[in-house]
Amino acid sequence: MIPFLELSNRLARRNHAVTFVSTPRNAPRLGAVPPELSARVRVVTLDLPAVQGLPDGAESTADVPREKVDLLKTAFDGLAAPFKSFVASRGSNDGEAGDEFSRKPDWIILDFAHDWVMPIADEHKISCAMFLIFPVALLAYIGPKHENEARPRTTTEDYMVQPPWVPFPSNLCYRRYEAEAIARGFRPNASGVSDIDRLLRLHHPSCRLIVHRSCPEAEPRLFPLLADLFAKPVVPAGLLLPGDVVDAAAPRAQDGDGESLAPLMQWLDEQPRRSVVYVALGSEAPVTADHVRELAHGLELSGARFLWALRPPSESDDSGAPLLPGGFEQRVAGRGVVRAGWVPQVRVLAHGAVAAFLTHCGWGSTVEGLFRFGRPLVMLPFVADQGLIAREVAARGAGIEVPRNDDDGSFRAADVAVAVRRVMMANEEGEALSRNATELQKVVGDRVRQDQYVDELVGYLQRYK
Repeated sequence: MIPFLELSNRLARRNHAVTFVSTPRNAPRLGAVPPELSARVRVVTLDLPAVQGLPDGAESTADVPREKVDLLKTAFDGLAAPFKSFVASRGSNDGEAGDEFSRKPDWIILDFAHDWVMPIADEHKISCAMFLIFPVALLAYIGPKHENEARPRTTTEDYMVQPPWVPFPSNLCYRRYEAEAIARGFRPNASGVSDIDRLLRLHHPSCRLIVHRSCPEAEPRLFPLLADLFAKPVVPAGLLLPGDVVDAAAPRAQDGDGESLAPLMQWLDEQPRRSVVYVALGSEAPVTADHVRELAHGLELSGARFLWALRPPSESDDSGAPLLPGGFEQRVAGRGVVRAGWVPQVRVLAHGAVAAFLTHCGWGSTVEGLFRFGRPLVMLPFVADQGLIAREVAARGAGIEVPRNDDDGSFRAADVAVAVRRVMMANEEGEALSRNATELQKVVGDRVRQDQYVDELVGYLQRYK
């Protein structure tokens, strides 16, 4: 939701009126629209329908365990009817009567999961643009519908090789444990529709543009390939990089539990420059208790200073064992901090004490850590696009991937420790990783060029409506 709101704000700064449609519990999570944009960005909520088995008040993946996510998709599909009524209530674009928000929109900008929007847009003669917040590499790997029908992938091994429609050498392939997870995305889930089928509705005629939170500097050669494969413009919106670090930190002086962030930032202030590895595995990665314990052992073995934004595992652990190894926090006291609450990631990554980022390689975290702040990565990818991102970052010499068991994705503490040391050491390899990350930040994170991508997107919206 955050990249969608960021795009909304940037369009509003270019004098366009944006209605951001969400649900009652999700809307407050977005944070406030900047006051200077309040006349141009309006947030509208539609009630999420109740679905048997889905907890009351659950409106996002943050509210449910992984086994309930498919029920959330079922509830989400129930928004089609109220959304259709909402669109029908918009007036005509003719004349000057009424405010801009009451007029029929020129565009509906949607995520891949909203496959039911296209027929509604058709009925009201509104153009659609699918805005994808994952890297172009994932769409290139998935490929267009006609290629999948002509050359279906039927075995795990089929998902472990570069797709035949990519005509040049690339890192578009998965390890076995990743491939099995990707294959599940091609199969129908409890909602009755597969995630890939939802995505491939972008072939619908009312979808005039495919827009990516990416850019050619971050992903060379892929934009023109996708335009050919999907026979429509594939447009970079830029990376929508985090704004000013002070502004990003300002809304919260404490986490959601009311705990002050001051001691955390004070600890960082006390550390030597470029001496800390920041550790965060995102909110969506399927991290288990075993992963957490192995990672803890690895950080302890590495000897490095670290700040760990620890989220509870996404899968329950019935072993009764403590989440962190016994005595872990006492043994790493002084050089390691574990923070179970919210952490201001942008502010932490910007801090001069931070030298590297141990990450699951989600696209948002990669954009923030590598392209915004030039931090080399220690990489622990889990699902979806994360493996593709990790392979490409490693190929560009800006990160080290922790070795995994190819069958089940497990990893060993000793391998975590080695990867952390390789990135943090002041030797030839460590300096090369840091230098390559800085160079990528200079090229990909050029704010003037990134802003131009939004201007160019507006040009496409004007020409293709």
